Amino acid sequence: MVKKQLLLWTMFVLLAGCAVNPVTGKNELSLVSEQQELAIGEEQYAPARQSQGGDYVVDHELTAYVSLVGQKLAAVSDRTLPYEFKVINSSVPNAWALPGGKISINRGLLTELQSEAELAAVLGHEIVHAAARHGAQSMSKGMLLQAGAAGAALATQGTSYANLAQMGAGLGAQLITQKYGRDAERESDFYGMQYMVRAGYDPQGAVNLQRTFVKLSEGKQQDWMTGLFASHPPSQERVQNNIKLAATMPKGGEMGIARYRAKIAHLLKTKPAYEAYDEGRKALTKDETATAGRLAQQAIALEPKEALFYGLMGDVEQEKQRLKPALQQYYKATQLNPDFFYYYLQRGKVEEQLQLNIQAQSDLERSVGILPTADAYNSLGNLAQRAGRLNEAKAYYVKVGSEGELGEKAYGALVDLDLKDNPAKYIEVRAGQDAQGRIVVQISNPTPRDIDRIVLILQARNAAGKVQKLRHNLKGTVTAGSQKIFDLGLTGKLTQEQIKTLQAGIVGAQVAR
Repeated sequence: MVKKQLLLWTMFVLLAGCAVNPVTGKNELSLVSEQQELAIGEEQYAPARQSQGGDYVVDHELTAYVSLVGQKLAAVSDRTLPYEFKVINSSVPNAWALPGGKISINRGLLTELQSEAELAAVLGHEIVHAAARHGAQSMSKGMLLQAGAAGAALATQGTSYANLAQMGAGLGAQLITQKYGRDAERESDFYGMQYMVRAGYDPQGAVNLQRTFVKLSEGKQQDWMTGLFASHPPSQERVQNNIKLAATMPKGGEMGIARYRAKIAHLLKTKPAYEAYDEGRKALTKDETATAGRLAQQAIALEPKEALFYGLMGDVEQEKQRLKPALQQYYKATQLNPDFFYYYLQRGKVEEQLQLNIQAQSDLERSVGILPTADAYNSLGNLAQRAGRLNEAKAYYVKVGSEGELGEKAYGALVDLDLKDNPAKYIEVRAGQDAQGRIVVQISNPTPRDIDRIVLILQARNAAGKVQKLRHNLKGTVTAGSQKIFDLGLTGKLTQEQIKTLQAGIVGAQVAR
C-alpha cells in the first residue's frame, strides 16, 4: 500500500512539474518556478561570492569589461533574465552560474584565458546553465527524492529512525559545486557556442578553451581539479564535439586577443603577488608564521591595493598573539575592501580578546550582515554573556549549532546558561521496569557537560483511571555524552497497571560543578 501511494505521488509530481526548456524546447521536470529561480539567485548570489573569496575590487575596469562581454552574450540568449557578471577574488580557476542568471568567474581563471573569445566561451557556457534551468532541474530532482524519502518516513513512523538533518543554509554553495550531468554539459557547450557566434565571436575560442582545460587537467594541477573541473570535467570528447560544431558555423568572428590581453594586463602583472599570498596562506595553516608573514609582505610590496594581503598579515599577527598590530592590518584591509565579511570577523574576534566590547559587537554584527558564520555568532554570544544579556547570548549560541569544535564550545555555553531553566530540551528520560523487576529511569545526557541535581515528575494511572503524580530527586551525576540508569526505589509500591502507564518528565537539572 505504501509503495503504491509513493508511486502515485511521484507520478503526480512528474505530471504537474513538466515545463518546456527555454533553450532546447524539450519538456522537462520542473518543480521550481521562474519566480523561485529568480528569488534563489537574488538571495544566494552575494553570500556565494563571499564564501568563495569576495569580489575582486582592485581593478574595477576588469569587472566592467567581463560584465560587458557577458551582457553581449546574454542579449542573444534564448531566455531573458536579470543577468549579472562578477569577478571573484580567488586564484582557483572556476566559473559558475546560479539560477536566475547570476554568474561569476574567478580571477584565477581569467589569467589562464588567451582571448576575449575564450572568455565568451566560458560565460556563454554558464549563461546556458542559467537559461536552460540546469540548476533548477537539479533542485527539482532533489525535491523529488526528498518527497520520496518523506513519504517513506511517514510510512514508517514509530521506528528508531534518527531525525533528518535539515540544510537551512549554504544552498548557493551546493548549487555552484554540483556536478551537472553529461547532457547538461553538452547542452551548455553546444548552445554556448551558438551564443558566441550570435554575439560576433569566433567559435574557435570554445575549441581553444577546451584544449586548454584538457591540457591542464592532464597536468593534474590541484587548484584546477578543485575548481572548474570538479563541476565541469574536461575531456577529449568535448574538444572533438566543439571542433565538429565550429566547422559548421560561420567564419570570421572575433577572437579579441589584443583587447583581452590589454584588459587583464594589470591582473597578469600582479599574479606573482597572489601566488605569494596563496603560498602564505598554506604556510599559515602549517603554523609557519614567519614564512607566512614574509610572503604577505612580499605580496603587499607587489600589489599594495589588495586587501587580502593585509588580511593575511593580520592573521599572522593574531597567530603570534600580537593583537594590536593585527588590528592595524585588519583596518587597512577594511579600508581597501569594505564589503568583504572576513576582515570584520577577524577584527571583531581580536577586539573581543582585547575586551573592546563595543567595537567587537559592531564589527561582528557587520560581518554576519554580509555573511553569517558560526565564528561570528559564537563571539557575539560570548559578548552578550559577558554583558549579562543572557537571552541574547542563548540565541547566538543556538545559531552556531553543535557541529565541530566550535559548535561543541557554543553548545556547552548554551547548556551552562539554559539547562537550569529548560532541562527537558537537553536531557532525555525513559521510565519502566528492568529485568530484575525494579522501577527505573534511564537518563541520557547528550550534552558536553556533566549534570546532577536532576528532578523528575513521575506519572502513572491505575486501573480505575486515577492519575498519581510524584516528584522525585535523583542522587548522582550523569557524565557528558553518557546514559545512566537510576533505581527509583518504587518496587512493590506501584501496581502492574501503573507500571505500564508510568511516564517520567524532567523538570530540574544543573551543570555539575
